[in-house]
Amino acid sequence: MENRPQWGTRAGFVLAAIGSAVGLGNIWRFPAVAYENGGGAFFLPYLFALLTAGIPLLIMEFTLGHKYRGSAPLTFARLNKKFEWLGWWQVAISFVIATYYSVIIAWALSFTVFSFDLKWGSDTEGFLFGEYLQYSDPGTVGGIVPGVFIPLILVWIITLGILFKGVKKGIEVANKVMIPALVILFLIVVIRSVTLEGAAVGLEAFFKPNWSQIANPQVWVAAYGQIFFSLSIAFAIMITYSSYLPKKTDITNNAFITGFANSSVELLAGIGVFAALGFMATQAGVSIDEVVAGGVGLAFVVFPQIINEFPALNGFFGSLFFICLSLAGLTSLISIVETFVAGVEDKFKVSRIKSVAIGGGLAALISILYATRGGLNFLDAADYFINQFGVALAGLVEVIVVAWFLKELKNIRDHANNISDIRISTWWNISLGIITPIVLGFMMVQNIITNIKENYEGYPTSFLLYSGWGVAVAAVILGIVFSTFKWQKNMQSVPEQKGVSK
Repeated sequence: MENRPQWGTRAGFVLAAIGSAVGLGNIWRFPAVAYENGGGAFFLPYLFALLTAGIPLLIMEFTLGHKYRGSAPLTFARLNKKFEWLGWWQVAISFVIATYYSVIIAWALSFTVFSFDLKWGSDTEGFLFGEYLQYSDPGTVGGIVPGVFIPLILVWIITLGILFKGVKKGIEVANKVMIPALVILFLIVVIRSVTLEGAAVGLEAFFKPNWSQIANPQVWVAAYGQIFFSLSIAFAIMITYSSYLPKKTDITNNAFITGFANSSVELLAGIGVFAALGFMATQAGVSIDEVVAGGVGLAFVVFPQIINEFPALNGFFGSLFFICLSLAGLTSLISIVETFVAGVEDKFKVSRIKSVAIGGGLAALISILYATRGGLNFLDAADYFINQFGVALAGLVEVIVVAWFLKELKNIRDHANNISDIRISTWWNISLGIITPIVLGFMMVQNIITNIKENYEGYPTSFLLYSGWGVAVAAVILGIVFSTFKWQKNMQSVPEQKGVSK
């Protein structure tokens, strides 16, 4: 009988999985990606990608974690000891992401406070890069920026404090509070956005289908990319979370709920963002094309501009928006840090307190680099390369290993079907064995060609070699190094699960 922690309720697991999937990218990445790739027509490839890659991969990772009862490294070691390094690679990817993701949440906390008196003024871009981030050139570190460093400390206190309390009393309780709060607050923001003057202009631009784009392969690749990056797949999270599930659980149903909940939040974000952009375009007397943005620019430059123009209660709605960003970020960060906490705990048999202190503490220490004047450049490069040549590549390798090398799809499918109400069939095998590897492989080849032809964002090659490529390669090396340490006796045998009803 195993002593592994377990979720207190099925709802606790589902909310935690949704909390991991719903992050900053749902709010600031999806709306721009959809608009740039056919508007309303984009939803067709997006739904196809969700059903042939997103949910099938969630089912696979949920089943792996549930069946082999371990963190990603232990799960892959139990699946086949030759591929333990893959689990550690994914854990290393999560570690890198945690170091800079925490800093973006710190920005959101700062802007929550700035919202009350609209401290960013009329020049929101100048405020972000000048007064707040104190931006300096690529490659220079500069001093620590107090306005980023202080909220960063708060982010880590909250995150590590929750993780110290464990799975049931920490992660589960936090998500039961944060996710409903996020949904309620974000609904208030969206309802206010759609009632603004010009909102209809933005919504028409967002939903109007450009059917000519459907034949464009890039649109389909963009759809798969969005699904892949927004569902927390391939960086150890879902395997770790599902390893805490009881014996009796409905894996397939949980995957569908998580996948569709994540997509619902993305759609809601698209509605809210484009309604607000329509208002901004109307106020400025320009076309919607001129105000569309994504990423950091949308959240910390464009939205403050929109909030400035609100007819009433600017500070209130501004603070709500940035609280939503903070909550979405925190629920994701908690799941990201849990991956390497669980990995260290399993491999070295240390207590959870020590594992959180060591793993979380080291990530917190490294994150200070991104709270410096040159931090934005390091963050931008690390984020791009660890996603494109870390998460995406690890996902491709994971699918190929499980489906082609180990030929485990049938065993995984049988395990999921034995405990789930919704039975998966041939479509699942075809999706993971053929469609997903082809699409991810195509994405990877494209990324490599693009980055060989030209430097990302025009950064100097010397800078990208250590802050981008170097980070992605280091994650692989760390994965291989950690896999060389030996497990304690009997750790690689799968324990009997405790039977807790769903």
